[in-house]
Amino acid sequence: MYRYQNPQQIGAAAVPAHALLAQVLAISALGFCITGFGAWLFQGLAPGVGLIAMLVGFGLLFGTMAARRNETLSLVLFYAFTFCEGVGIAPVIGQYVRSIGPAVVFDAALTTGLGMFSLGAIVYATGLDLRRFQGYLTLALLGLIVLGVVSIFVRFIHPEVYAYLVLAIFTAYVLIDFARIRAGGDGATPVMLAVSIYLDALNIFLALLQIFGGRRRS
Repeated sequence: MYRYQNPQQIGAAAVPAHALLAQVLAISALGFCITGFGAWLFQGLAPGVGLIAMLVGFGLLFGTMAARRNETLSLVLFYAFTFCEGVGIAPVIGQYVRSIGPAVVFDAALTTGLGMFSLGAIVYATGLDLRRFQGYLTLALLGLIVLGVVSIFVRFIHPEVYAYLVLAIFTAYVLIDFARIRAGGDGATPVMLAVSIYLDALNIFLALLQIFGGRRRS
């Protein structure tokens, strides 16, 4: 579960809000396509290899952030990261497909897409701006990560409950990130904003996959 925390990026070119939104959505949409291709291509991958791919992706994510002043390099690293994420989640998706069927993956992906569109539309239609709450949300996310690590060893929280918490936190992050884009990006480049939107959607998708999968198993 990743979350890109954006520093103020000095020197980022000013881009009109509508053009910035178009760039961010185009970059992140291609990233999702690459992730989907990687997940489809490596469905039969062993979980251990998937974990290695996730760790490589984590390194590429840091590389993307480090290269943020170089738009071309950061974009290449971002797409490499999205491919590694696809390879990383491939064993999980493959397990759901084999045990429940491909419909659960399709439903989670469709719900994620419609949800992202709806949340973005709410921000742009109402001017909702929750950026002032980002610090509190970050603390909640850190607490959730600690809770997830502890629950690996001491199972005191149901996986579906944890998935709902992830869904709630990243839904709030989506609202914040679209508010940032609407406000001109807060100094972030389109690639960095796309990183945030991509991570929001990926975590929401995985949470929905857990929720939908749990319901169909019961």
